[in-house]
Amino acid sequence: MKKLALIAALLLSSSLSMAADYNARVIKFAATSPKGTPPAIGMELFAKKVQERSEGKIKVRTFPNGVLGGDVQVLSSLQGGVVEMMTWNAGLMLNHITDFGILDFPFLYTDTAKVDAMLDGEVGKMLTDQLPAKNLVGLAFWELGERNLTNNVRPVQKLEDIAGLKIRAQQSPLFLDVWAALGANPTPLPFTEVHTALETGTVDGQENPAALILASRFNEVQKYLSLTRHNYNPQIVLIGKTFWDSLNKDEQQLLTEVAQEVRLEQRRISREADSKAIADLQGAGMQVNQLPPDEVARIQAKIRPVVDKYAAQINPQLVSKVYQAMGYQPQ
Repeated sequence: MKKLALIAALLLSSSLSMAADYNARVIKFAATSPKGTPPAIGMELFAKKVQERSEGKIKVRTFPNGVLGGDVQVLSSLQGGVVEMMTWNAGLMLNHITDFGILDFPFLYTDTAKVDAMLDGEVGKMLTDQLPAKNLVGLAFWELGERNLTNNVRPVQKLEDIAGLKIRAQQSPLFLDVWAALGANPTPLPFTEVHTALETGTVDGQENPAALILASRFNEVQKYLSLTRHNYNPQIVLIGKTFWDSLNKDEQQLLTEVAQEVRLEQRRISREADSKAIADLQGAGMQVNQLPPDEVARIQAKIRPVVDKYAAQINPQLVSKVYQAMGYQPQ
C-alpha cells in the first residue's frame, strides 16, 4: 500500500509540474474599431479563450471604439507599458518600420487565400521580427477587410470623379501621397474624429471596409458608397514588449496560441460581414456603385509612381517575396 501511495504521489507531483504556470493578470486590449466590427469581435473571442484556458487567472479587458485614444496614441501607450495589447492596421506601422508600408500598397492584395498564406508564412515573420526593436511584439495577423470610398459630393465612377474631393486619409505618408496623386485633397485624421469631420463637412469623404462604415454609422453622414476595393487591411495583434518580457513562457505561449487560433475565425467573420454590410448600407439609403475594371486600371496607372517610390524604400527581398506571393508582375 505504501508503495502504491508513493507511486500515486509521484504521479500527482509529475502532473502538477507539467501543468501550465499562469499568474493572475489583467490585460488591457485596445482598438479604434467599434464594438460589433470584425476586429472587436476578434478581441472578444481572444479574451474569452484566454480566460477559459488560464482557468480565470488571466483576464483580458477589451476597449474598442477608441475609448483609450486613437491608434497613434494607443501605440505609444503600448510601447510605454500603459496598455498591454492593441490591434490596428498593420500598414500604419510604416511610420515606425518602413517595410510595413508594403501592406498598404493599393490594388495588390486581391486574393485573400494568397494573402493569408503570405502573412502566416515567411513574409509575416520578416515583418514581425522587426517589432521588438520598437518595443513591440506581433502575435498574429487578423484583418479589417477591403476599403471602399464614400463621400457626399458625387458617385465615384471614374478616375476624374476623385479630383477635388476632401478625403480623410489614414495617418500614413503613403496614403497621403496616393490620394494626392489622384487629385483629391487628403486630410490626415485619427479614426475617432472621422464621424464628426464628415458631419461638419470638414472632409467630403473617407474610405474604410463596409462593415466598419456600417458600424460607425457613416451612412448617416455620407450619401455615396463606391466599391473601389482599393486597399486590403490586415490587422496586426500587438503586445508591448516590456509587458511581454514580464510574462513567463507558459503565458507567452498561451497568448500566442490563442491569437493565432482566433485569426482563422476572425478572418471568416470579417469576410462574411462584408457583403452583408454593403447590402445593409444600400438598404439604409446609401447610393452604391461598382468601380468599372477599366477605371481601376486607370487609377492603378495613375498611382504607380507612388507605389514605386515606396517600394524603393523597402527591403528589396521583402518586395520580391510579396510580389511573388501575390503573383504580381510590376511593369
